[in-house]
Amino acid sequence: MFNFTPLLGAQSTSPASQSLLEFEGGVKVLIDLGWDTKFDVAQLESLEKHVPTLSVILLTHATSAHIAAFAHCCKHIPLFTQIPIYATTPVISLGRTLLQDIYSSTPLASSIIPPASLSEASYSYATLNSHANLKILLQPPTSEEISQYFALINPLKYSQPHQPLPSPFSPPLNGLTITAYNAGHTLGGTIWHIQHGMESVVYAVDWNQVRENVLTGAAWLGTSSTGGAEVIEQLRKPTALVCSTKGVEQTASAGGRVKRDELLLDMIRTTITRGGTVLIPTDSSARVLELAYVLDHAWQREASSSDPSVLNSARLYLASMNAGTTMRYASSMIEWMDENVVREFEAEAAKSGNNNKQHRRMDSKQMRKDQDNSRPTGRDSTPGDMFEFRYMKLLERKSQVEKILSRKTPKVILASDTSLTWGFSRDALQRLAADPANLVILTERSGFANDSVPEDEQDLGRMLWSWYAEKKDGVAIETSSGGQTVEQAYTDSRPLRFVDPYRQPLEGKELVMYQQYLATKRQLQTTLQSGGDAMLESAADAIDETSSTSSSSEESDPEHQGKALNMSAALAQARNKLSGNKEVTGVNLLLRQPGVYDYDVRGKKGRDAIFPYVTKRRRLDDFGELIRPEDYLRAEERDDIDGQDMRDTNGEKQSGLGQKRKWEDTSLPSTHGRRPSIGSKKRRKFGESDQKLVNGTREQRGVEKIESDSSDESHPEIEESLIGPAKITYKDSSIQANLRIAYVDFAGLHDQRSLSMLIPLIQPRKLVLVGGSESETSWLAEECRQKLRARPGSNDEGTINDIFTPVNGETVSASMDTNAWTVKLSDALVRRLRWQDVKGLGVVTLMGRLGVSRPVEQLEADTLRRKRQRITKDEEDASKVEDLQAMTKPAPELPPTLDVIPASMQAATRSVAQPLHVGDLRLADLRRILQSSGHSAEFRGEGTLLIDDLIAVRKSTTGQIEVESGGVRLSDLMARDKEEPFQAVRRRIYEGLAIIIGG
Repeated sequence: MFNFTPLLGAQSTSPASQSLLEFEGGVKVLIDLGWDTKFDVAQLESLEKHVPTLSVILLTHATSAHIAAFAHCCKHIPLFTQIPIYATTPVISLGRTLLQDIYSSTPLASSIIPPASLSEASYSYATLNSHANLKILLQPPTSEEISQYFALINPLKYSQPHQPLPSPFSPPLNGLTITAYNAGHTLGGTIWHIQHGMESVVYAVDWNQVRENVLTGAAWLGTSSTGGAEVIEQLRKPTALVCSTKGVEQTASAGGRVKRDELLLDMIRTTITRGGTVLIPTDSSARVLELAYVLDHAWQREASSSDPSVLNSARLYLASMNAGTTMRYASSMIEWMDENVVREFEAEAAKSGNNNKQHRRMDSKQMRKDQDNSRPTGRDSTPGDMFEFRYMKLLERKSQVEKILSRKTPKVILASDTSLTWGFSRDALQRLAADPANLVILTERSGFANDSVPEDEQDLGRMLWSWYAEKKDGVAIETSSGGQTVEQAYTDSRPLRFVDPYRQPLEGKELVMYQQYLATKRQLQTTLQSGGDAMLESAADAIDETSSTSSSSEESDPEHQGKALNMSAALAQARNKLSGNKEVTGVNLLLRQPGVYDYDVRGKKGRDAIFPYVTKRRRLDDFGELIRPEDYLRAEERDDIDGQDMRDTNGEKQSGLGQKRKWEDTSLPSTHGRRPSIGSKKRRKFGESDQKLVNGTREQRGVEKIESDSSDESHPEIEESLIGPAKITYKDSSIQANLRIAYVDFAGLHDQRSLSMLIPLIQPRKLVLVGGSESETSWLAEECRQKLRARPGSNDEGTINDIFTPVNGETVSASMDTNAWTVKLSDALVRRLRWQDVKGLGVVTLMGRLGVSRPVEQLEADTLRRKRQRITKDEEDASKVEDLQAMTKPAPELPPTLDVIPASMQAATRSVAQPLHVGDLRLADLRRILQSSGHSAEFRGEGTLLIDDLIAVRKSTTGQIEVESGGVRLSDLMARDKEEPFQAVRRRIYEGLAIIIGG
């Protein structure tokens, strides 16, 4: 059994992808946790209903369309973190930086609590204005929490089958096997092959068959070294293929990757010549690697040439919150990239090693002089890996981006995100939109041909794409260096609307309502899982000075401190009282309950009958007890601040839930466990030394150091995010857009040609189409019906019924149309099996006689009964009673046994058996084998192999092999000890097939 349910992304304008696969026995596999730029919690309602029944979760790509909701589900959905999750190593690393970038860039990622949930959980909701549009935000996960969530994911490698572990509330997986294959499109992108019983499912959403600069193509035809014209055996003829339909209305551009890169560079050159700035919106973790590689290498080529360069007159920047961390992760995953990148990395490493001594001998003054005379570098003038760029500068703070945009010089900016709803690309567009000399290059299609979304509800990326597709304000047509026509759409002072979200602390009744909602959620989590309070930490929801009322009277009144937590504190204390009775805690009550000194041990057993004693465990290693080096520091070496020894941090009393705290204690500790100075209410400024990598959250190595000036005093480099309950407010603004819009396809997705060619080669029995608009899905479904109908041996009616186009929430049954039975082989039959190898698969034919299986217990009972009969008559009578009782018991259901055919029946069955050849012989392989044996073999025409100019081997469209001989040479007849050519060719053909003969 195999049922498929798309939760998001089927026949929809939303790029988010979520799919549910259900197999026999109640095994449920969730693939992808995508979310769109609205970050609407309502889109996750269907997913939340299935969480208590999920067995395994698989992730395919490190993009927001496939992984954006992962951190939200881990933090706000009970039981989610108990489900085993599997992905490749690049998806884990790059997905971590992506989500950290999203949550640090926009408050919308925190997601708004639905009003229906507030009304159900809070009794004070009715006291407020029922028509008020409340937009209260959930608590977002911190960077450290995101790192912890991604640490739960189990890493996998390509082409290695793995049997996952089920979740605690899942039924047995019964041999479920998952295998990851390269999907292209992104680094570590995955095509999943799932095997469960007789069901073989291939899940391929958002793949790319075309080889790129950094990424290899999808693994349909094998790797670049072993690739061929046929789909690999593991992905061929699945029982069901789940495929996306994005890009079917788009044809591949002429010239491929080289022409695409030249087109992008020509657009940049023309804009730089006009003195404008080029903005290229891209994602922050996946496709940005391809763009950054192309641009940095283009700058390197023109810098090394003797001709005057246009590109080197402009600066190149990459603006993203976690750009440094992303590039560091990419540098450590070279083996996941294309072979050309690996060879280039090895050459750069060898070159860097040879020049290492020369750089060490240079003094600081000479190095500073050389750096001033040469081009500035992004990290180091001699990079140690592929993604330590020479000419691309990394910008990770908003103040840096604003400083760069204020300069009136030509520049090229790669900025996140593609949708332009969050990230530095939105800020850059707001500053560059009014200048007609500037250009924004779209690298992905942000809409569909028949998109019916109103313009006032579209995000900026989709709006700019609709303007480019319409071209109603005119088009600037230019010719590239390769002879291609370059089109750039004018905007002609069209209004460009910006709706910027901001966090605002909750006050008054809104704050009380949020606390009631939070208390209800805590009770629900406590019911569903043990330790549910840990999922909603009190520290994240505590009301500090930033989320309290701003009136001076409340700030000066100590009675108001901790008042907002009374509801949560009362609920927590009530739970503690309920869990503190003797029946729950037992004898441990003497340790855990203060003021209790008596416990009745009469009638108790085990540990409840003795006084409890907790032994302090000592940490030991091979050399004895572990010591703390800080205990042996001298007084002048101790790290203290404000007169407090930092070794005594464990002795500090932590404020519990509902306890009153002083105002100076409300600020959260820093990453090193230190509190800021008392009374400091200013925003902290962090230098490069303070922004070290904490669980993969931030790395400043190599980030360009922008010269400081007086403007930095009013614009700190890093702004602290608002901590505590908050709501979202919007600031609306509009700008007259005059810049140009262009498009270069850097999406890295399959196109019409790839889908039309590969799906017939894969030959799936069932085809499920998801991940595209309604028009794209309908077009590809009709195209596949025609292609699969023309396939040899296909049935017209069956082929049409085997293509499914479900919508979101619709369940389709894509199970096999064959019946399978389970039989047990006898030991005598197993010893007679003769296995034959066909391309790594074992093949054998069986012929036997079915019989009823006898359970092992019954055989043992018969043996014991015979022994008892030889002892006494009384025991014989007892055995009869036992036999009678055994006959009254229901017989267990056992599979039938296939045993050896008796000698009397072998003569009758031998005539029925027919020879059977198993395997698929390729003429190219036969040609290579015969040439290695000394025969001449050449192709003559299509599908015909001529051997020794006498024998013709043909392969029909149905796979049938025909061998035709034109005679025998006289020399072959004279040589008696030499094998005839016809016999030699036939023997080679049979060696490539498994010949199975019954009898």
